[in-house]
Amino acid sequence: MEFAELIKTPRVDNVVLHRPFYPAVEGTLCLTGHHLILSSRQDSTEELWLLHSNIDAIDKRFVGSLGTIIIKCKDFRIIQLDIPGMEECLNIASSIEALSTLDSVTLMYPFFYRPMFEVIEDGWHSFLPEQEFELYSSATSEWRLSYVNKEFAVCPSYPPIVIVPKSIDDDALRKVATFRHGGRFPVLSYYHKKNGMVIMRCGQPLTGTSGRRCKEDEKLINATLRAGKRGYVIDTRSLHVAQQARAKGGGFEQEAHYPQWRRIHKSIERYHILQESLIKLMEACNDQTHNMDRWLSKLEASNWLTHIKEILTTACLAAQCIDREGASVLVHGTEGTDSTLQVTSLAQIILEPRSRTIRGFEALIEREWLQAGHPFLQRCAQSAYCNSKQKWEAPVFLLFLDCVWQILRQFPCSFEFNEHFLIMLFEHAYASQFGTFLGNSESERCKLKLQQKTMSLWSWVNRPCELSKFTNPLFEANNLVIWPSVAPQSLQLWEGLFLRWNRSSKYLDEAYEEMVNIIDYNKELQAKVNLLRRQLAELETEDGLCESP
Repeated sequence: MEFAELIKTPRVDNVVLHRPFYPAVEGTLCLTGHHLILSSRQDSTEELWLLHSNIDAIDKRFVGSLGTIIIKCKDFRIIQLDIPGMEECLNIASSIEALSTLDSVTLMYPFFYRPMFEVIEDGWHSFLPEQEFELYSSATSEWRLSYVNKEFAVCPSYPPIVIVPKSIDDDALRKVATFRHGGRFPVLSYYHKKNGMVIMRCGQPLTGTSGRRCKEDEKLINATLRAGKRGYVIDTRSLHVAQQARAKGGGFEQEAHYPQWRRIHKSIERYHILQESLIKLMEACNDQTHNMDRWLSKLEASNWLTHIKEILTTACLAAQCIDREGASVLVHGTEGTDSTLQVTSLAQIILEPRSRTIRGFEALIEREWLQAGHPFLQRCAQSAYCNSKQKWEAPVFLLFLDCVWQILRQFPCSFEFNEHFLIMLFEHAYASQFGTFLGNSESERCKLKLQQKTMSLWSWVNRPCELSKFTNPLFEANNLVIWPSVAPQSLQLWEGLFLRWNRSSKYLDEAYEEMVNIIDYNKELQAKVNLLRRQLAELETEDGLCESP
């Protein structure tokens, strides 16, 4: 298919652009295969470049022959285009709708993007499973790399290489895969070097109403326990939902077959409930009535902060089992690709200082989200403004990023990255020139040949000139476990993301710059103090030598 077939009117003059915090701009509107471009006639530097894949919904209005298109973006921006001529306006609107909903992944911009920067590091090879395993192998010899899923035959949503107990062979893993939802057998998510406890993740067991069991599954899970120790199964569904799953062939671990494991049910919402929550939240954020009661009631009705609290509480529970109880943890919901990953990754941010560094956090996203099979293409297909109700869309990854921001706000000196880093990841998960978040699994990414045909996000982010934008000036390495408060009073709306297009951040930006200047000045003074101390010590040494007979 040629993009030209979808572009009915490629160019329109005298279009007026209205967008947040900028004066209206008149210029020429151009449509390309992947971008909507508006270039000002008066000022050549005034340009808007908008990826079609970033467009969530459009509305059309007409007053006489003047048409208005309101574009609602996946990054929550709302912009307005005033277009002279009804026919031009209708043509532009239908073209945008077609170009923003392309069916084929290979027609998306990452396959056409060519970087304008020098590639210092190939991001596709920055966080390989073998490299991650080396970090654990120095501390324990009880685990091994398994290549059982090399052709994605055992589990289509797992990567080719996984970490499993050394005492369990590949034949046993194949049997366990038939007993777990989607073939997602238990694999290592995190090893706690302090006490050797682990977090594992998987899909639900397929016990069904007959109470089916799998000896190999029991052996695999028990292989993670120390002698005389108990473990915890954290099921991210309520007991009622887990019991309902049995009628459909799913289920949960029976106490009789897993006597050394205590099961805990923590209800974390999924799918359309989360999507509706995001829609209601953005309705509240875009409400311009300035009525306090209305704002607070709409914010509460969205239940967004309630979801944040549920996820953080469960992650803290998992971390508590590991660090304070000295017990290993197995986490799963139904598929093990959504709430499971929220819990395992947030628990690591609480427990593991490396996950709070920039590269450590990137490795976490690769390991616990991309390689672990979170279906980004399905979940992030639509954002808060799309009218069509789909089954698979849900802001699972955005909720995770929001939870990270909540912890960052409570521990502002313990993270190497700032909130701009989290916002950047949100934006690229929904619309990007990079191939990192394309596809729903490693299997799909291999079929699409993303490593050969697209650029990795990490290749761009990890250049020094970009890293400086995402580095937290307050960061001081903290090797301790950090325990965030999950009390309702401690959780706040992430204004830097959800309100960034509704009110100017000018004064906050100025305050941030002043803080950076103060920190830099403090470092300069500290360096001078250290220099003067060295000079003083040298003078005292010389005086001592002179006085000695």
